[in-house]
Amino acid sequence: MPDSRSRSNNPAALHGREPALAEMELGTVGTMHAFQRWIVRCVEAAGQRDLTATDVQVLHHLNRRAHDRRLTDICFILNIEDSHVVAYSLRKLVGLGLACTDRHGKEVTYSTTEAGRKCMVRYNEIREHRLLDALGTIGLRKTALEELALYLRRMSGLYDQAARAAASL
Repeated sequence: MPDSRSRSNNPAALHGREPALAEMELGTVGTMHAFQRWIVRCVEAAGQRDLTATDVQVLHHLNRRAHDRRLTDICFILNIEDSHVVAYSLRKLVGLGLACTDRHGKEVTYSTTEAGRKCMVRYNEIREHRLLDALGTIGLRKTALEELALYLRRMSGLYDQAARAAASL
């Protein structure tokens, strides 16, 4: 009887029916890790040390719009289920003077401070300077970036739907 730990000779058993899906997912994982390294290094170059990738994403999101954000809104936009992760980042950003809180009754909202806005202005300058020309070298123009963003949002939705379906198995 063959050992249950032995490798299958069937490629479909190893990689599924569609190897391109596994390759796309591997590319997504690699891109995700590279992106997280990039945003941490970029914010460091902008003068802010000791932020995690989540901290940078939260600060960037707070700075994108002119109005205050609630914890639940930030979690929703960043597609983070564990609100404690975002709450920790928000406390850290407030402690560093990059974000501030405001109360509206029982509701707490967050926004960037002047220091947070300055950090994000520098972050955006560095990001655009380092990435825009580089993206052009691989054939990604503005219209292609917009289309890629649309597909990434759709893929996120498909994976969320599949996760809910898998949870019910």
